[in-house]
Amino acid sequence: MPSAMDLLDEAIADLEAKLNISPGAEVPTTSGGGKKKDSAPKKKKEKKQQQQKQKPPKQKGGPANVDQPDICKLEFKVGVITKVWVHPDADKLYCEEIDVGEDAPRQIASGLRPHYSEEGMLGRRLLVVSNLKAKNLVGFKSHGMVLCAAETKEDGTELVEFIEPPEGAPLGEVVTFEGLPTPEPFSGAQVDKKKVFQACVAGMKTTEEGCAAWNGHVFMTSAGPCKSTSVKNGAMR
Repeated sequence: MPSAMDLLDEAIADLEAKLNISPGAEVPTTSGGGKKKDSAPKKKKEKKQQQQKQKPPKQKGGPANVDQPDICKLEFKVGVITKVWVHPDADKLYCEEIDVGEDAPRQIASGLRPHYSEEGMLGRRLLVVSNLKAKNLVGFKSHGMVLCAAETKEDGTELVEFIEPPEGAPLGEVVTFEGLPTPEPFSGAQVDKKKVFQACVAGMKTTEEGCAAWNGHVFMTSAGPCKSTSVKNGAMR
């Protein structure tokens, strides 16, 4: 009866015969699989490095266009008042939430209590100066300002009215100026530092027709000019 070793030797010999190799020779290994396994991470790393070399550097925002007219450095957006309440600590201030086409409404404080009721404010379409630096007004942080026109009446009192966009102007539309290049608004910090709004105030007046204008250049939207209801040749602020 053959021993276990004899059976093992017989099995090995049979396998060598099937593989067509000489008895006792080393069985050849396929190095391709191993090399592929080892080289795959290397090739992947080389490809990643190549892509990183080809990837263009991130571009920084260009400098502010200081050569444009001052009014083009400001940003005026079409908005609507969606909520209004009396400022608890200031006699003349309203607090408003204004939809200007952004992700969330803007909270803005306005000194309009002597001129409008809460009912007269709510739902009002208007223009918002939207690139002013946020400021605290009697403890309320105001993110912009509403634009109005004003005139002194014969009895010495003041008439103040909103500058209103035409009905067809969409919320969030940025106003342009007739006869001037497309505005490239400054950041809030730049507007504050360069005192851009203050530089524009003297030239901001309504026309004979009540249109909002800066040095005669009318405030325009895609639906037409922005106007005051009745203030003609009045200062805008």
